[in-house]
Amino acid sequence: MTNPRDTPVTGKAIITGGAGFIGSHLTARLKAQGMGLILIDNLSTGSRDNVADLLDDRCQLIHADACEAVADSALWDGVDQVYHLAAAVGVQKVIDDPAAMVHNNVEQTAAVLDAARRADASVLIASSSEVYGKCPVLPLREDMELVYGPTTASRWAYGLTKAIDEHLAIDMHRRYGLRVVITRLFNTIGPRQVGHYGMVVPRFVERAVAGQTLDVYGDGTQTRAFCDARDVTRAMTELMAKGDCFGRVFNLGSNHRVTINELADRIIRIAGGTGGKRLVSYEKAFGPDFEDPAHRLPDTTRISEAIGFKPQIGLDQTLTELIQLRRERVAGVGASAGGGG
Repeated sequence: MTNPRDTPVTGKAIITGGAGFIGSHLTARLKAQGMGLILIDNLSTGSRDNVADLLDDRCQLIHADACEAVADSALWDGVDQVYHLAAAVGVQKVIDDPAAMVHNNVEQTAAVLDAARRADASVLIASSSEVYGKCPVLPLREDMELVYGPTTASRWAYGLTKAIDEHLAIDMHRRYGLRVVITRLFNTIGPRQVGHYGMVVPRFVERAVAGQTLDVYGDGTQTRAFCDARDVTRAMTELMAKGDCFGRVFNLGSNHRVTINELADRIIRIAGGTGGKRLVSYEKAFGPDFEDPAHRLPDTTRISEAIGFKPQIGLDQTLTELIQLRRERVAGVGASAGGGG
């Protein structure tokens, strides 16, 4: 297990999406390092329960959309860092309302960047591997060309908004000298992630613990590389601490990939599940015209050279912990949960 105290810091930070899955882990890490925190979350997919034990006079939660909250100049008094994690979360939400997701992601990022520039605060933008679309060349490298499907397939709308977010951030860096770093997250998993929005690991864990059959979409041969949120948030803080990382884009994730079939088998084995697995077509799960990239694997050379990043928490360790936490939740022990920001 990583230690959130490994890099002492001081100052004050804003975390948008701070009550979400990744945001809550980042909140715990930065608070343990001594930083004052303002969490902004509209709680659409996050949960106050995720951070309830962390809230005090050094860590406050503002229930609001990021656009609304960051417009208040008084909020920025003493703030020197911003972690912008707030975004629409999960494939299902993108499919259900792509237009709302586009407005939410782009408008929030533009508002956060503009406010941070006025406050002279450093910014980390949490982007996504979805930016790569369905690029067939592996591993995926930060300077690689991006490949998307047709606009009639709403699946690609999320990646396009994240690419626009990156363009906005890079332009602010070049034009105004804004200190901004961009991280493209690859399949982040860990405690407090929920499966309501299409997240595969919590969905599998929930069903395996219940002894139910795991639904594997497609043929199960698609591959992903999963990385624990505690490794991810450690890297975020280390990137923000290095001035030569500003103005750059970094893949952030594991380079150990597994097929979804293998993932399902591992979860069933660790959970002692009895329900097995079954294949479900993408069309049945998400409707017609749905597309999904067959493989995702980051090239982590750049982030390794920048901060020596290497995940410390293995996949089986995370899965074992998630299964135990799910069992405790079913039994009524420590029953808090939440999604992303």
